[in-house]
Amino acid sequence: MYSNAYIFRFASIMVILVAAVLTTVALFLKPLQEHNRKVEKITDILLAAGIPADASNAAAIYEEQLIKEIGISLEGEVKSLFQDGEMLEGDARPFEVDIKALLKQIADYRAGKGEAPLLPLFHLNTDNGEVFVIPVLGKGLWGPIWGNVALKPDLNTVAGVSFDHKAETPGLGAEINQDFFEKQFIGKKILDEDGNLYSVKVVKGGVANSTTVPMQHGVDGISGGTITSNGVTYMLEDCLKNYEPYIKKQLAL
Repeated sequence: MYSNAYIFRFASIMVILVAAVLTTVALFLKPLQEHNRKVEKITDILLAAGIPADASNAAAIYEEQLIKEIGISLEGEVKSLFQDGEMLEGDARPFEVDIKALLKQIADYRAGKGEAPLLPLFHLNTDNGEVFVIPVLGKGLWGPIWGNVALKPDLNTVAGVSFDHKAETPGLGAEINQDFFEKQFIGKKILDEDGNLYSVKVVKGGVANSTTVPMQHGVDGISGGTITSNGVTYMLEDCLKNYEPYIKKQLAL
């Protein structure tokens, strides 16, 4: 019979060995995971801009189609500029901004805490002209939802969107990443007639039946996915409002 001390020593050694192996594997896989996240981020930006891409070619296409990456303050001032493979202004590349961390940073800054946030904006060439892509992040029914909104040079008309989610209900809220939903946003306006942000609303029962949301600002909600649809509405408004000062400065509104 093995003594309790022997069993304890054996178990302790095994725990240490397993922990060491898992740590080594995690360190080995970290660069690959970071690469995959970068490629996924690029792919989503390109898809919103209407540029077909996948993991095999997204990075090369992004480099070819990118005009510049712009880093913007909450006051609408350009603080960072990345173009032609180098930083022309500032020292933080807009692409490297962590959107999830950015939302908390914005909330802290507005509460008088922390450093000023940097809002990323991606200026791209497409077959249909130039677009400006804004990343967005919000909450669905079961977890985070996110995406990108591409605007035409008027910074008002939606040229395309790409959405995705972590755990929305299949066949219901999960449909936000399907063509039939995303394509509704093309041509919609984010500014009202006075040049103020109105955003785009996802309307339960259909925008054609709405008495409150104008057609140019609304899309049809997903049947059975009301909470996720509302999440998209809140996500767009909450994120786009951060860019409103910049848009007004560019349009001299």
